Amino acid sequence: QLGFVESGGGLVQPGGSLRLSCVASGFTLDDYAIGWFRQAPGKERDGISCISSGSRYTNYIDSVKGRFTISRDNAKNTVYLQMNSLKPEDTAVYYCAPTQWPIVQDTCSPFPTFTSWGQGTQVTVSS
Repeated sequence: QLGFVESGGGLVQPGGSLRLSCVASGFTLDDYAIGWFRQAPGKERDGISCISSGSRYTNYIDSVKGRFTISRDNAKNTVYLQMNSLKPEDTAVYYCAPTQWPIVQDTCSPFPTFTSWGQGTQVTVSS
């Protein structure tokens, strides 16, 4: 079965750090750009960062630039999101998905036909 398993979330104080992992199952990540998406309560799921298949190119939304770093290890079939200087507004469930590439209008978007979202991993930033 194709899909992703996200992990690494948790409760952290403002200013803290977390490292999220996304492991693909049922297929290899090598040929795909992969993105991280998040959904806060009452809001839509939005793309926040994505990385090209060979790791040469990355993209971030303005609100996480300089704080978050996306990376991948194709040998481990895994994509990571290092999150530093976390803020309460980063609180959300985080997901990963294959991403359209090249990106359009500076936005990371999942494949239109992608439906196999994982359970996500909850990130809560609170004092």
